Amino acid sequence: MFDIYTIIFLALAVFIFIRLRSVLGQRTGRERPPYDPYSRRDAAKAPAGAESGADKVINFPDRTGEQTLPPAPVEPVDASEPPPPRWAGVAEIGSAVANGLDAIAAQDRDFDAKHFISGARAAYEMIVVAFAEGDRAALKDLLAKDVFDGFAAAISERETRGEKMETRFVGIEKADITEASVKGRTAQITVRFLSQLISVTRDRNGQVVDGDPELVADVTDVWTFSRDLGARDPNWKLVATEAAS
Repeated sequence: MFDIYTIIFLALAVFIFIRLRSVLGQRTGRERPPYDPYSRRDAAKAPAGAESGADKVINFPDRTGEQTLPPAPVEPVDASEPPPPRWAGVAEIGSAVANGLDAIAAQDRDFDAKHFISGARAAYEMIVVAFAEGDRAALKDLLAKDVFDGFAAAISERETRGEKMETRFVGIEKADITEASVKGRTAQITVRFLSQLISVTRDRNGQVVDGDPELVADVTDVWTFSRDLGARDPNWKLVATEAAS
């Protein structure tokens, strides 16, 4: 037989069970899942139906409305291919000219042989035209003092005779570096110019005393330019001229 205390405990247990059931309810299959505070944030990042994985990334338009593209793949560097020679197109590898250019570049990191040749071509044309016109001011900035003195003397003699020189450039066919060297801080580069020009000298009466106003002549000159690598002035000056046959 059950004693009175057992009956009381059983009744109390049934009462508690009924109360919990009424408060918590029972599962019907329609319950909402537990609330995840990060679910909305994740949903805003990924559109509905989007699959996960690196190959499913979607690029959204930026503020300009243009599609944001993934970075272009980096082409692998072929280490087996040697870099082009430093003085390609100017001097052969291992030649005296290449070694001389190396010596210049060792003291002047900004030295560029092709840029030098371009400047030398421009200087050559300017000097030839300035000499023909007797423009001493233009020559003074381009020539070393002793060379300028020689050019100025030739201009003075021409003026004394009453002669006038006319020179018209057709073009410079070639300009090649034939020598390059450094002595102390002084760099020298010799350039061989092959040009085409029309040159004529007339007397005070306009008569031709030298040259031909209708003839395009091939002229070869060998000029040497110099620069003090320790000076702030980056300009090269003509220090020697030679007419080659």
